[in-house]
Amino acid sequence: MEGSSPSAPPLAWHHFLDRMRHPSAADLVRSIKSFVVSFSNAAPDPEKDSAAVQEFLANMEAAFRAHTLWAGSSEEELENAGEGLEKYVMTRLYNRVFASVPEDVHSDEELFEKMALVQQFVKPENLDIKPEFRNEPSLSLAQKVLQKINTYKAPRDKLICILNCCKVISNSLINASVVSNEGPPGADEFFPVLVYVTIKANPPQLHSNLLYIQRYRRQSRLVSEAAYFFTNILSAESFIWNIDAQSLSMDEVEFQKQMDSAKDHLLVLSTNSENHRSETLDATGDSELKDENSEASKDLENLDGKDKLIMSGPSTEDLEKKGSVELLMDDNVSRYFQDYPFLYAQAGDLTVGDVENLLDNYKQLVLRYVSLSKRASIISETPSKTDEC
Repeated sequence: MEGSSPSAPPLAWHHFLDRMRHPSAADLVRSIKSFVVSFSNAAPDPEKDSAAVQEFLANMEAAFRAHTLWAGSSEEELENAGEGLEKYVMTRLYNRVFASVPEDVHSDEELFEKMALVQQFVKPENLDIKPEFRNEPSLSLAQKVLQKINTYKAPRDKLICILNCCKVISNSLINASVVSNEGPPGADEFFPVLVYVTIKANPPQLHSNLLYIQRYRRQSRLVSEAAYFFTNILSAESFIWNIDAQSLSMDEVEFQKQMDSAKDHLLVLSTNSENHRSETLDATGDSELKDENSEASKDLENLDGKDKLIMSGPSTEDLEKKGSVELLMDDNVSRYFQDYPFLYAQAGDLTVGDVENLLDNYKQLVLRYVSLSKRASIISETPSKTDEC
């Protein structure tokens, strides 16, 4: 059975890393690094990639059992080693395998748009959810739990976000049943609530997240409660793909009217957002321009022939402020941070292997920011003595 908190238990994870640092584990480390390098250099092919990862994990877990480092270990310790291996390998390969083909990216966009429309008008009664099961605080909590799925890389961690979401729903239904003296809730009560929560949560790249778990979660561990809840969310995804008037207990004309209205609403929001940004830029731009021209005139009077004033638009600080405002107004702000995998990471989530990626990200960030500052800021350049001929 899966744990209730994302990521492998910290002690188990660090214990795995400690064992892999032992000199006698050198052969295992070489095998893992060799697989990661060869896999990373191959062209994406989801079906072959999945088979290759599953085979490698199985072979390495067998190697663990036969290795002196795990001699006399309990099944729990061996299980933790397997979990640690999966997390390490898939964290290293994440950018290579997640949403790695255009078909998956396109499906993510379509599903996200479908839920963005339906969530504007769908109500619990449209999914035949009984009044006693419409506990908004619980449903809101379940949504927030599911929305965390993109903050993790390991298949197990993503799966636990789904399991925790399902458990929040299940516990809410059980509590409501006890209060109302109803019988224990079953699949007929659970499934429509899960569909409703998924639509309202609308986590970006849900389709790719589900495929990622299917392909790279160790198959021998995708069983029992984990398998049950995961199957349910796969069914929920399929239901949402095919949502129509009948599935929402609506008249066809009314359903189409609501969908058209939702599209218009999103268009208006998008247009208003653009207009607001333009008005903000215009309003601030005029006053800023006057201030800048005034200051620039004073500065020009004090410049000698060697100094040049480069006026290339608003300052970096101004651009940052305006960009922050635009982000706050964006309904899908998370998409801007998909290329920054460590943004939501905790210190305990990082591995030694992450250091290289973090350093690369840091260097890119510094280069981009300095380049932006150089281009956007008002810079007074005075040649140094060593630069003078």
